[in-house]
Amino acid sequence: MIDEHTEKRSGSFWRELPILLGVAILVAVLVRAFVLQTFYIPSPSMEHTLNVWDRVLVNKLVYDFRDPKRGEIIVFKAPTEWQAGAEGEDFIKRVIGTPGDTVECCDDQNRLIVNGKPLDEPYIYTDADGKRNEVADEKFKIVVPAGRLWVMGDHRAESGDSLEHYETSTAADEAGKMLDSTVTIDSVVGRAFTIFWPVGRATWLTVPDSYDDIPDSASK
Repeated sequence: MIDEHTEKRSGSFWRELPILLGVAILVAVLVRAFVLQTFYIPSPSMEHTLNVWDRVLVNKLVYDFRDPKRGEIIVFKAPTEWQAGAEGEDFIKRVIGTPGDTVECCDDQNRLIVNGKPLDEPYIYTDADGKRNEVADEKFKIVVPAGRLWVMGDHRAESGDSLEHYETSTAADEAGKMLDSTVTIDSVVGRAFTIFWPVGRATWLTVPDSYDDIPDSASK
């Protein structure tokens, strides 16, 4: 005897297949829109943490629950002044300073100082001859405005980042220069948390332990 509740009509799989495909596509679209998205790296600004044509996965949900933290690698919608012509261009950089932080260059060991504490940056680009980038090409001291982030590339000599835009800003005062050189937290797309391609470079993008020693700013 055939149980009428489990009987399947002939060819039912093929009739259901378009529905299953539609559901799968809808789930993929929702995941891409709200949870995860892949990005490729088009420039050397984050070498050798991220090399040109690396593919990364970005968590788009995490900053709905908290703000970006120092040391995290983020993807953000570039300010108009930072763009090279592509409307809505996305950038990827490392967060060095969060709202209220004081960031300055440099101590006697050529390290950035964040909230009075020197920052070791093991990821800064080193070339094939062992020559390491300077952490900054001139001295500076800034305070990150509320709701904004100071971001820098790991390949400092090749990065159009907060320091470059601070140095090239034509604003008449410090407040204007800070608006030109920082990015809004609202513009952040998400956190890059892993390289997944090429397979030989697959790794987690973790925050170096040196950031644990950075104290909060007095305003926090």
